[in-house]
Amino acid sequence: MTGTMNWFIFTLLSPLTGGLLLAFIRQPARSSAINIGFSCATLIGSLGLAVAVLQQGSHEALAGFFFLDAYNVFLITLTSFVSLTTSIFSGPYMRFEWLHRDLPEQRLRLYHAMFQLFVFGMLLGFTTNNIGVLWIALELATLATVLLVSLYRTPASIAAAWKYFMLAGMGIALALLGTILIFFTSSTIFGHSNDALTWTLLFAHAGELDASVMMMAFAFLMVGYGTKIGLAPMHAWLPDAHAEGPTPVSAVLSGLLLNLALYALVRFKMLVDGATGTAVAGHIMIAFGLFSLCIAALSLHKQHDIKRMFSFSSIEHMGLMTVAFGIGTPLANFAGLLHMTVHSLVKSGIFFTVGHAAQAMGSQNMEQIRGLIRHHPGIGWGLLTGTAAIAGFPPFGVFTSEFLLFSAILDTYPWLILPLLAGLLVAFAGLFRFVQPMVFGPVPAHAIAIEANMLPVYIHFALALLLGLAIPGPLANWYEQAATLIAGGAAL
Repeated sequence: MTGTMNWFIFTLLSPLTGGLLLAFIRQPARSSAINIGFSCATLIGSLGLAVAVLQQGSHEALAGFFFLDAYNVFLITLTSFVSLTTSIFSGPYMRFEWLHRDLPEQRLRLYHAMFQLFVFGMLLGFTTNNIGVLWIALELATLATVLLVSLYRTPASIAAAWKYFMLAGMGIALALLGTILIFFTSSTIFGHSNDALTWTLLFAHAGELDASVMMMAFAFLMVGYGTKIGLAPMHAWLPDAHAEGPTPVSAVLSGLLLNLALYALVRFKMLVDGATGTAVAGHIMIAFGLFSLCIAALSLHKQHDIKRMFSFSSIEHMGLMTVAFGIGTPLANFAGLLHMTVHSLVKSGIFFTVGHAAQAMGSQNMEQIRGLIRHHPGIGWGLLTGTAAIAGFPPFGVFTSEFLLFSAILDTYPWLILPLLAGLLVAFAGLFRFVQPMVFGPVPAHAIAIEANMLPVYIHFALALLLGLAIPGPLANWYEQAATLIAGGAAL
């Protein structure tokens, strides 16, 4: 276990150290390189940690304060990978913002420091064994992204950050109330100690927890963490935060932060299922997920800002994942994990492309973005490919995960097929309604030449294509382990 602990400590401390160091680095070029370096170190550590955990199985770490299993090391690795590619994309993007939008050097310092602090908060949330610390970690990641959303200090960005802070704060307060209710019932078993908040102990003794209190707690947790997931009707902060913050922030918001909130909700669902012996928690998740998908699909048709449009696409897909984990069978969980992977890859890749498109056209207004393929073929084809991938075109991985989810639905709730399919079709129409004129047509006179770093985009889309064609055996086994664990078929 010593090797596992070494990998774990290295992975957790790497972004924390990077954030503290970057707070004092003044040169923008050096900050960008250091940001990439620490992100690379975090990915290396997460890969070593994942191999160790998959070989040795689930176990507690550092006197039980942390817990590692196939589910959270999967998300740790995904988070580390997307963080690295985002940091690589950030280099030329933030240099353009510095030179053309007069972004002060101290804001760039803030950006790089908060980026690493955000990653640290994410990794802390995934690995902690304490449901109270999980709440704190999600709040830490939220505060870091609030500062990133307001980076430009324009009235619109400050308003978006304030709205994000207030709505997310209200949601996280409800999640705290749900956590307190769990402590209320668990303290009758473990006493008023840290044990009453330790997830592994709660899971092992879930059948002894008061079922009515746990259901009441889940109601608050569903709304609280559902706000952070971006589920309707608590989603109002998400489009504004995407539209006003730097594009790399949009990539990590959609591709990573929403995953942590959904991870927390799934962990609590496992406790409630064990306490009540019913599928009520799953039914609640299905209802919120379906409602979110439908609201997002309709809202796609009313957007003018390209980043707002793709933020509603994120709400749509988070709703789909919530449905998958709400169903909770091993096949549905497998589909949810695969969908989480490909959504993180494709959506962050789309935002990379969108960021360069907005810089080239000088606007995020979709009516001002035209002729991308003629102006910059990499950006134009990247946006078109990413849109096709996120819309579920075969053979990309989104199609595969949605196919697996529909297969799971046929075995459990076949009545869900029609509304889910209708929502996906409406969303598909909304996406291509706006994307088609942006990538084709004449190049507008206001377009400028930019330095576009498309390598992260190509890597993300290539991985999404690979996962649609054939999931590698080791990765499929990893998904199966995590899916079985979430379904309650494995425990520490």
